[in-house]
Order: sequence, then structure tokens, then C-alpha cells
Amino acid sequence: MTLPPAPPWTPTGAARPLVAAGAIYRDPEGRVLLVHPTYKPGWDVPGGLVETGEAPAVACRREVLEELGLDQVPGPLLTVDWTDVGGHDKLLFLFDGGLLGDDEHRIVLQADELDAWAWVAPDDLADHLPPPLARRVGSTVAGATGPYLEHGLPVRSDAAG
Repeated sequence: MTLPPAPPWTPTGAARPLVAAGAIYRDPEGRVLLVHPTYKPGWDVPGGLVETGEAPAVACRREVLEELGLDQVPGPLLTVDWTDVGGHDKLLFLFDGGLLGDDEHRIVLQADELDAWAWVAPDDLADHLPPPLARRVGSTVAGATGPYLEHGLPVRSDAAG
């Protein structure tokens, strides 16, 4: 992925993170909605990359509509996770999608991106998601202390800085 040139006022060495936003949907049993992408291995949460000039909540709504056919304003921000993958900063926002349950019949998958969806118990997330995402979603659904995570794990307030 080639990044656009930095604005002239951007200091040398300033982070230019990749930003993504997703939604955590739950069912009445507390399970989490996961989706199975066609373009990469494994499972994921509904959502995707934030476009240039787009707010994360707007991107979340757009991605959920594109992927699942659900047009909903995302609920409150649950967590934001900072991670560094291969020398590239990432900021990953997870919003509350709410309780879906009986409304799951409204899900219409975008066939060129997703081929399946499933409800997964929090204890089984690691069986479906790559480790960083399993930590992020697991910390989020467990009610991580504070909305800020690093590498999918809560950060102690005395450790930030």
C-alpha cells in the first residue's frame, strides 16, 4: 500500500497510521458476530479500513452497510487499539453494534467480500480469529478497563506515556 504524500506541515517521523473501524454485535446469549472474508484467511469482525478524510464511526457504518446490508449508526466507542505491524502503526476502533439477535435475518452478505457469518462465544474467539484480533475483541467484550488498548490488551494507567 502506497501512502499519499504527507502534508508539508507534517514533522519528519510523524506517525501516519493505518486506521480501521469495526462493530461488535452481540446476540442474547452474549456471543459475538464474526464474518468470514473471501479475500483473506480466517474470520473477522464486520468493518474495514477508514478512508482518507473519513471519521472512524462513519467508516464503521459504511463498512457494515457494504458487508452486511445493515444501515445502523454505530453505538458508543468500545475500544481503540494501537498496534505496530511490520513497522506500520495501526489504530483500530471497535464500536458497539448492539444486540442483533432476532434481527440477524436482515444480514445480507456482500458475496465478493464475505461468504459466511457466525455467532461465536467469547471463550471461543481464539479458535476463529488471529491472535491480535482475538485479544482485541476478547478485551473489548470482557469490558476492558478503559477504552484504550495496545496490541489488543488493556494498558495500565501508570504504563502510558
